[in-house]
Amino acid sequence: MRSAFVFVISLLLMSAARAEPPKLAVFDLEMIDTSLQGEVDGPRTDEQARLLRTGDQVRKELADSGKFHVIDIAPVNAAAHGSNLQACGGCDVKLAGELGADLAMTGVVQKVSNLILNINLYLRDVHTGQLVAAVSADMRGNTDESWSRATDYLVRNRLLAPNYGAPQAR
Repeated sequence: MRSAFVFVISLLLMSAARAEPPKLAVFDLEMIDTSLQGEVDGPRTDEQARLLRTGDQVRKELADSGKFHVIDIAPVNAAAHGSNLQACGGCDVKLAGELGADLAMTGVVQKVSNLILNINLYLRDVHTGQLVAAVSADMRGNTDESWSRATDYLVRNRLLAPNYGAPQAR
């Protein structure tokens, strides 16, 4: 992941030289529900709403940082929702490329139970298809607050942290 961090920093520095941040397409998050409740009851409307809010939160926080130009995914949103972005063989990169993005971000929430969940965000270079960053945080509790706090943590302390993944001095 250190090389991924170096790549992201390089991309940001190149963008700084151009005076415009890299264009980023942030897709709505997907859910992997392996809980007994999910098996019996299927998708929950409150969780589906949280997935959409989490994507909006990531877009807003990254745009507000000024380090990325977050672009509108509306033109490809239906195609994105019709695909499993985590297992489609790079369709996220293709869709982001159609939007003119430099980077594509996807995410997944894994639910083991209403107490144990995990949020994962993946950042890919649209030009090469390579994964440049992957961040993850555990959540305890399936509430609006736990999802929001975990998302904020990932953005602030992983994606935007200046020293995240940087090599340590020896």
